[in-house]
Formats: sequence, structure tokens, C-alpha cells
Amino acid sequence: FFPEMAACLWRNLLQTAKERIVQQQRVSLYNSAHGYQEELIKKKLQQFSGGSISLSKEEDGIGILTLNNPRLMNAFTGSMMIELQEKVTELENWKDGKGLIICGAGNTFCSGSDLNVVKAISNSEDGMNMCMFMQNTLTRLMRLPLISVALVQGKALGGGAELTTACDFRLMAPGSEIRFVHKQMGLVPGWGGATRLVQLVGSRAALRLLSGALSIDPDRALCLGLSEETLVSADETGCLQEARAWLGLYTDAPASVIRAMKMVVTAGKELPLETALRTEKDIFGTVWGGPANLQALLRRTKHR
Repeated sequence: FFPEMAACLWRNLLQTAKERIVQQQRVSLYNSAHGYQEELIKKKLQQFSGGSISLSKEEDGIGILTLNNPRLMNAFTGSMMIELQEKVTELENWKDGKGLIICGAGNTFCSGSDLNVVKAISNSEDGMNMCMFMQNTLTRLMRLPLISVALVQGKALGGGAELTTACDFRLMAPGSEIRFVHKQMGLVPGWGGATRLVQLVGSRAALRLLSGALSIDPDRALCLGLSEETLVSADETGCLQEARAWLGLYTDAPASVIRAMKMVVTAGKELPLETALRTEKDIFGTVWGGPANLQALLRRTKHR
């Protein structure tokens, strides 16, 4: 009786730890204490409709999130910003998910914000609220327990370039480019793209890319370590097939293991050392002795 009770208590503790870690990943960066008024900015953004964001969740645990506004090179309208938040929430609740591919319709990725939205909320208060709204959403996207890939076809400009940095990896099609054009708009990145770019390529390279508004083609992206691979296909269907095959190399395991792997890496990247180590210990406890671990032990006793 007592060993069973102890085991039950231990499982409950591990589950509580896992839920706490997941909940931390969903916490917003900003709230009312920072002057952030989420409902107010959502009402204003909702006035600028057009385009959409679709999400398909496949049986193999791979999600495909597609920006659909090809008339404006998949620029974010206000309603699309809100839809992105909704899709991120849906992905946070997808227990069987392992990977995510983000792409754009019509052979291009994303040209940033719809200028109609930018002009309409050009006052400081609205601009700051939009900034905080998108930083919250993209940070939650980055922290998803899914291995994420930005599939860059055509152009990823401004906010579109920032979106690529919220993914774990970037794959680029022939002839595509990533470009932080904010300087030309008299701005700096506001969706967290500058901070993430520094983490990806270092401060010197990030400063050059931002202050020069430099075009990053597939070769330059590979040299910088910004891209993992240049795809062979140039068409939409072929690119997506290649991206799925590439991502499949890293998601070929049970969802519990892949999700735990992403979570320990996120902890190592974001948390102070001692906190990251304790978090890794907690996540380790959720898979040790779990179904995937026990099955692996049954299949073989040692690695060959």
C-alpha cells in the first residue's frame, strides 16, 4: 500500500512540476502594471480586417501555420495579429504536437505590418500597446514545446523578418531573402526581433544587419548561422515537402520526449543557471520511467 501511495504522490508532484513549467512559458511579458491594455489594442486591431492565418495539425504531430494575405505579400493586418495570438493559444493546448512549420501563401513569407494599420495607430500609446501585444505573442510562440521552423520563400521583411527569429530554425528557398527594413521606416524592431537576432547571430552581425537594412540571401544566412539549409525546391508544394522531411529528422520520437527536449533547451536559454538546472531536473522527472523510456529499455539494453 505505502509504495503504491508514494509512487502516486511522486507522479502527482512530477505532473504539478510539469504544469508549472508549461504555465511559466505562457506568462505574458507585459500586463497592466506596464501600461499594457490588451483588450483596448485588440479592439483597435480588429477594425483592420483582411487576410487570415490558418493552422493544420497533422496526425504525425507536425503543425502547419500559414499566413494568408498574398495580395499584400502576407503583411499582417490587425485581425491577423489577433488570429496569430489565437493560433498560439491553440498550439499551447495541443498535447500531441511535436513540430511546427510557419510559412506564407503565394510563394512569399511576410512583408511585415499592413501600412494601413501602421498609419492608423501611429500615436505613441497605440504603438506601444501593439508592440507589447506582438512581443507577448511571439515570445509565447518561441516558448512552445514544439520544434519550430520558419519556411522562408520570397521575402521576409520587417515584422516578417522578426517572425522568423521567433522560430527555432529557418529554412530558405532559392532566391528568398530576410531583411530588417525598420531603419527605412524610421523605426527599430518592436516585436522582439532585435533581441532574438542578437541571440542568433551575435551583437556585431545584428548591428550590421539592422543598421544597414541589409538583404540576407540564403548564402549569407548560412554563413551567419541564421539559416540551417537552402532548399532545392522553389515552388510552394516542393518547399513544404522538403521542410517536413527536414523537420522529421528532429521529431522522430514520441511527443512527450520531443516536447521535453524543447522545454529543457528553452530553460537553458532563458533562465539563470541554477534555475535552469532545477527546471531540467523537473522535466527529466516527467520522462524518466515514462512509456517511451520503458519501451526503449525493453528494445535494447545498450546503445550500439
